Amino acid sequence: TDMNNRLVEDASDDNYVMDILDITCTPALPRLGHPVRWEMDSYLKETVDLTQVTCRVIMKIGPMKILDKSYKLPDLLAHMGTHLSGDTHPPAGPWKQTWDLQIPRTVPVARHRLHLRARTEDGKNFLALDIPVAFTHSWTTTSDNINPPHRHALDRDLTGAL
Repeated sequence: TDMNNRLVEDASDDNYVMDILDITCTPALPRLGHPVRWEMDSYLKETVDLTQVTCRVIMKIGPMKILDKSYKLPDLLAHMGTHLSGDTHPPAGPWKQTWDLQIPRTVPVARHRLHLRARTEDGKNFLALDIPVAFTHSWTTTSDNINPPHRHALDRDLTGAL
């Protein structure tokens, strides 16, 4: 298997509608404000209305919960600069998606743990992912290193981060 896949942990079990076969993130270490390609290869046990899937996003820095918010899947993808492609009501069987996500620059620079829990319209467990991720800025020019910008990450309203 690809090293990249260790970034994303599948926390689902046999009761979930989606069986995840493989997830690849490129690059493996995403940078804020930069795109990351998310390729997911899965198997659906039944037809799902993806427009009605609810995703609960919990973001923690250590024990501190900095975000706990629910989104409809299309809204969550829109926040990440992408959208559902293909059939929005895919039938049971193999399901692949590739999304080019944009990590918002407003996410605080820190070591995060992202918990994603999704349910179908009728309340069935759809997807459960745990994503440990350390976001860093990479200063490229020397002038940036002399006067790095002041960051007040924790003063900011973090609900705007996603």
